[in-house]
Formats: sequence, structure tokens, C-alpha cells
Amino acid sequence: MNFGECVTGMDRILRPDVNFDVVRREIDVPGGRRAVLWCVDGLIDSSVLERILEFIQSRESVDGIARIIPYSETGSVSSPEEAALKVISGGAALAVEGEPDLALIFARHYPERAIEEPDNEKTLRGPRDGFCERLVPNTAMIRRRIKDTALRVRSFPLGSVTKTDAVMIYVENKASRRLVAALEDKLGSYSAPTLSFGEQTLAEYLVPCRWYNPFPKVRYTERPDSAAAMILEGSVIVLCDNSPSAMILPTSIFDFLQESNDFYLPPVTATYLRLTRLLMSLLTVFFLPVWYLLVYTPDVLPGWLEFIALSDEGSFPLFWQIILVEVIIDGLKIASLNTPNSLGTSVSVVMGLILGDLAVKIGWFIPEVILYMAFIAIANFAQPSYEFGYALKFMRILLLALTAVFNIWGFVCGTAAIVLLIVSNRTVDGSRSYLYPLIPWNTRGMKRFFARARLKDQTR
Repeated sequence: MNFGECVTGMDRILRPDVNFDVVRREIDVPGGRRAVLWCVDGLIDSSVLERILEFIQSRESVDGIARIIPYSETGSVSSPEEAALKVISGGAALAVEGEPDLALIFARHYPERAIEEPDNEKTLRGPRDGFCERLVPNTAMIRRRIKDTALRVRSFPLGSVTKTDAVMIYVENKASRRLVAALEDKLGSYSAPTLSFGEQTLAEYLVPCRWYNPFPKVRYTERPDSAAAMILEGSVIVLCDNSPSAMILPTSIFDFLQESNDFYLPPVTATYLRLTRLLMSLLTVFFLPVWYLLVYTPDVLPGWLEFIALSDEGSFPLFWQIILVEVIIDGLKIASLNTPNSLGTSVSVVMGLILGDLAVKIGWFIPEVILYMAFIAIANFAQPSYEFGYALKFMRILLLALTAVFNIWGFVCGTAAIVLLIVSNRTVDGSRSYLYPLIPWNTRGMKRFFARARLKDQTR
């Protein structure tokens, strides 16, 4: 393609006459040749581009322009369509008269926030860095922790319209070949026009979910140390551009009961905290249904638990009191999220205290409901995963509803339904059970789940 056709094709695709942020610069290069440069303002490192143009102007000859540019990330393409795609992705394209190809300069410079510790995954010790919305710094933070030539970082453009960059990271001799092949096939065949909501859209594509099963299929982390640790254990990490969350695949239910603090504290302390987190998870689901069952089945209530019997049921049936308080607590969470940071905590506390105290005084709720629901709300915050916390909440409501309708048999059937939902949940490729290492049984894995071993023992 000659110079004129190339310039016309680039102008037709990028439309610098319409798009104010598309920069089109005509320049003269040594040898009396004409050249045209295209880039997107705001996505290119202008200082790097200026130095490259100064270098080109200082040359006596620009033959083979793509090979003489003194920059690490350069290339060349012959198609204006390919060059235009690189330009809107943050690169620059240079067409020089007499040259058969367009030179590409990948001096990307996206707007970004500083690398800082994630708000929802804080640790008492350990590094304070966290993923940001750019892929290159995110992959660099993992490379910094895993200096292994077997580490693979595969790139996939997703969406025919958005062209969102996604990378799959794994260690070749540790990750399951079946898992890697399944992810490569799915990422390579992504046919939707957009990746509208980043990793959530991708997660629902990789692991199609059943609407009635709320248990999360993918675990997320914003901590590079957690992501690197999971990679070294054989997991695969998927990162999306414009998202600070890393997807950990495959995922089992036991992964949601661990967090980074477990590995930055001594084994005894970490084991205690892990068992406490497990107990809180069980109480989150079973505490209220068991209490409700005992209250309305006084013949099975042991004498030492008579203090939990109700002296007054309030103006509403007990079941609806609990459901209403559940909704109110979620309403307070939403209000806190939408309140400015300087007022969020105080507004939530004041609203909770006023609503709770007033509701008890006028007889809407009984004090026991407020007390037990406050305990459940606190127990929910023991879960580092937001999605897993709500899955437990839905299971609690299901179990409570069946208990309220069918009494003891409802409790038994509800418990069986929860187990069935967990067992039937599938991972990304189906090769690993959602209950691993319980099913299939792995003695070492179960020991490591309940008791945090010494770190040097875990590397053997």
C-alpha cells in the first residue's frame, strides 16, 4: 500500500476531523520525505514520543523506520486497520513516504491511581501494595514475586467492540494442563461485543451460573502476594484491564475461609483465627434457624437453655421480624456505601441505634431479634469475600423459612438443600470439586485448612 492510500485509510478509520482527542501530525523527515503521525491524546506518553521524534529528525536516513527507533516497544504493520486498533489502544502509528509498513510505538500512558493497599483486604503485616486498573503494573507485581522462567503471562483481547485486554497467568509445571487448555479455549472464543463490567462479565462467561445457586464460582483478590501464592499452588490467575481484581481459578468453598492474615501471623494465632472464621460462618447460617426451632419446639428445649424462651413475641410474627431486620441491615449497608466517607460510619451507627431502640420501644421488634441479628451482622464481616457472605445470608433465610413452615422437618430439608447446592456447584472446568480437598479427600489439604502449618513445612 502506497503512502497516500495508507494516510487516507488511517484518516477514514480514526476520523481526526471528528474526534478531538485523536492527534494527527504531519511532519517532515530526513531525505525530504513526508510523514504522518497518529495517536490519542491522554493515552500516549508525550515525553517519550517527543524524544523519539527528535531522534528521527536527527537521522540522516529513515530507511526501515520501525527498526531504528530507539524504544523497546515498537513494531510495524502493513494494514491501516491493525494500526488504527493499536492507536486507540494507546500506541502511536507513523507512516513515512516510501516505507511499505506503518511503524508502531507503544508508549502507552493510561490515567491511573496510585498503587496502595486494598481497603477490603488489609493485613496487620506484609506488603501494602495492591493491584490497580492497569495490566502492566499488575503483571509486574506478580513477576516481582515469582522470578521463574516457567511463569506464563498469556494475553487475550476480549470483545469485538471494547477490545479489553485480559491476561492469564500461571506456572507451566504447576497448573493443571486441562485447566489451562479450558481457559485458553474459552478466552480465545469470547464472542460478545463488549466486556461491560470487567471481571464479573468474564466470570459469568467462564463459569456459567445457575440463578438459584448463590455460592460464588470465582474468588477475587486485590493483593499481589495472595495472587502469587495461589499461582505457586497451581492456580491460574486472570487479570482484566481497567479492573484491580484478580480472578483465582479454580475455586473451592474452603478458599473463601482463608485470608492473607493467616500467613503473616504465627501458626497458633493464625489457626485460632481460621477456626474462629469457620465457626462464624457456621453460626451465620445456623444460629437463627436453630434458635427459631427451639423457641417454637419447647418440648425439645433443654433446661439449661430455658433463658432463650420468649416472654413476648411483639406486634409482628417472629419470622417477619427477622426478615424485616435483615432488610434494614442491608439498607444501612447501602446507605453507608452512598454516604460520603466522612459521614458514613457515624450515619450508619446513629441510624442503627435510633431505629433499633425505637422499634423495640413501640413493639415492632423484640430485644432478642435485635440482639441476635446484631451478632449475625458482625459475624458476616468475618468473611473476607462479599459474595460468599451473601451466599451464607441467602442460605440462612432459606433455612429459616423452611423451619418456620415445616418445623423440624423443614430444618432437616433446608440443611440438605444447602449441602446439595454446595455439592452441585461447579468450578471453571469441572476437573476440581467445589468441596476440594474434602471431595475428593486430600488429607494434607484438610490439615492445612484447619491448622496453619509452619511455612517451611508447606513448601515441602
